[in-house]
Amino acid sequence: MPSHLFADRPAQPPRPGSVDALISQTRRLRGDVDAVRRDTVVDDDDAQGRWQRALCDLAVHQLDDLDEHLGQLKEGLPAVPAQAPGPGSFQPAPEPTADNQQTRVGSAEWNLVTDEVRWSDELFLIFGRSPDAGPLSLDELGSTLFAEDQPLLTAMVTACLVDGKPIDGEFRIVRADGRVRTLHMRGEPVMDDSDGCTASMWAVLRDVSDLRRSERAVRESRDSLQLQRQIAQTEHRLAVEIQEAVLPPWGGPLHSQRTGSGALDVAAHYLPSATSALIGGDWYDALELPDGRSMLTVGDLTGHGVTATSGMAMMLGALRGMAMAGIAPGPLMGWLNQLVETSVQPALGSAVCCSYDPAERVLTWAQAGHPPPLLFRGGRGRALRPPEGILLGATSGAAYGQREERLEAGDVLVLHTDGLTPRGIGFGRADGAERLLTLAPRFARARSAQDCVRAVIEEFGETGREDDACVLVARVGD
Repeated sequence: MPSHLFADRPAQPPRPGSVDALISQTRRLRGDVDAVRRDTVVDDDDAQGRWQRALCDLAVHQLDDLDEHLGQLKEGLPAVPAQAPGPGSFQPAPEPTADNQQTRVGSAEWNLVTDEVRWSDELFLIFGRSPDAGPLSLDELGSTLFAEDQPLLTAMVTACLVDGKPIDGEFRIVRADGRVRTLHMRGEPVMDDSDGCTASMWAVLRDVSDLRRSERAVRESRDSLQLQRQIAQTEHRLAVEIQEAVLPPWGGPLHSQRTGSGALDVAAHYLPSATSALIGGDWYDALELPDGRSMLTVGDLTGHGVTATSGMAMMLGALRGMAMAGIAPGPLMGWLNQLVETSVQPALGSAVCCSYDPAERVLTWAQAGHPPPLLFRGGRGRALRPPEGILLGATSGAAYGQREERLEAGDVLVLHTDGLTPRGIGFGRADGAERLLTLAPRFARARSAQDCVRAVIEEFGETGREDDACVLVARVGD
């Protein structure tokens, strides 16, 4: 356990190899102490010798505890708060004082023949008891214990006095000042040579309160981390399931059911972030509308995880419904803005929505703080001039304009979200758009929208980006 002398210093990670060195030293020292303990022969009348042997026993226990804690440190368990309360604690942990920091071990001897009780000065300090009040008898000792721990002490003392068995156990006491301490008691009976009965009992009591508090804090931290991991895994699985439900892999022609002409060949792809846990609210969609038009959209809702993907699913469902109802892209963005604004979990979003008339080959589109579509024609590309539009959820009652663009056979339209650029190459929106524009010759040679999407993936990479992204390609047929 860290010394209180360094409690005001920030925790520093151990140097490489330092923990292994400490573990080796601890185990070597433990072996030396254990050898001394085994070699020590003590007569029953030798009180000093019994005390030294008990101290050796306690030293071995302390070194075992230290070895365990160093092993946990090597495994990378979280740092233990200095005052972490444990379950069932009725008093807050005391501030470090000279008493509870320097006084860890005390001794006692109860003489069953003379009823004499002897305590060391250290034991009085551990119990917070004045030496003038005298030591506690075995019966009085039991009265200081927690009610649920009293049977344990009774059983240990009975086994020692009646059956001649050694004592080894822990219990909690309430000191005279009201503080709760945990004590580890080790003791042995002293037999009367004349009749073979127990004449007295000696014991060494060690204050292990801080050690046990530290162990509880480690267990609670470990349990908390495990619970957090389970929650994170569940949320990640739900986010993936929602995303896969609304963004299925697809591609192919969008035919006008009313006119039978001007088909759009469409393909789309979701590009994950380098950290798979960061599943965001990016979406893409293409839809044939009842009036013969086609709807194309991409967008991005802020956040990650279930909140973002569920919000994305809500936005995409609303967008589809309004497009099917014949609402034009500009007004549609206004309604989406109001939806984001009044949602239970407000967020910000960006989006672009296009309505394409295959009969006239006219694209009508609107945007909300989103990169404009890129139009590729004859081996060259350019970004469409964006109409007025701010981020969804940024302000109430925002107005969204819309623009029109006449397309030609063989044109390629690319819609994308931010985050296309992998790490180490650039992170700006302009950077992603400029690199997309360099693909114009490849798009001109492409035979399908899916070929164009493959070119985008080859250029930007399937993985390695800071955030997830979507790309949708629509190719105008003859």
